[in-house]
Amino acid sequence: MTNIFYVEYDAAHNSNFVFDIPEGHPCWLLVITQTPAQFWVDGKLKDYPPHCAVLFEPHQKVYYRACAEQYINDWIRFESDEPYVTETSLPFGKPFPLDDPEYCHKLFQLLVVENSFKKDYRESSIDCLLRTLFNKLLESYFQEEISPQHYNLLKLRAAIHNNPSHPWTISEMAKIISISPGYLQLIYKKLFGLSCMDDVIHSRIRLAKEYLRHHLYTVAEIADRCGYRNVEHFSRQFKQMTGSSPKRFHKHTGSLTVGTADSDEINP
Repeated sequence: MTNIFYVEYDAAHNSNFVFDIPEGHPCWLLVITQTPAQFWVDGKLKDYPPHCAVLFEPHQKVYYRACAEQYINDWIRFESDEPYVTETSLPFGKPFPLDDPEYCHKLFQLLVVENSFKKDYRESSIDCLLRTLFNKLLESYFQEEISPQHYNLLKLRAAIHNNPSHPWTISEMAKIISISPGYLQLIYKKLFGLSCMDDVIHSRIRLAKEYLRHHLYTVAEIADRCGYRNVEHFSRQFKQMTGSSPKRFHKHTGSLTVGTADSDEINP
């Protein structure tokens, strides 16, 4: 059983913020930082960068403080007898960097929402969210060292996925995170398993599939909405990625409007 006593996200404090519980809480405390902070670890205060997680077990000394103009975190106090908590491999009281802080932040937002519902309806959802959160924490803890560009790459990838129709170029992407184009291609593929331009193409084709499934657009209109200035190029890439032409894909899933302007693309 798991019970949340309190959960909050985007908790903001000034530069004088200090959290000091010498005997700890009688329950678990999980803190995820969004800004730099100092934590009491191994008998002394240590500086930690943003996007760290730290798990305190019941009755463990808790001490952390702001070390910048503002301190912001997500945190949760809870009790649980679930093995994914009580038998976790995570360290207690020692911050470690998160590989995907935005994902964890969204889980905290969902936990706040679920915790506001009546007890009868929230227990299974809360347990599922906490299990997912602890899985993400374990992934982060056992991941190789996070590079200085890690979080910039995550933001860049989010921008690509949120706006795939933008005319992305390697030079522009490299400029956004202030590194060379060659280095961007190297570290992007190492982190995500595909090149930055392949990620753009995957995002555009994914968007095109949604248009083909759910909207009354011609192939030419979909190509334009997905960032293609040449409809034949769009059709070739779509078939290369999906094994099907846009027209054939539509026949099985969507509601494509067939127009005369699309005759070349939809009848390959």
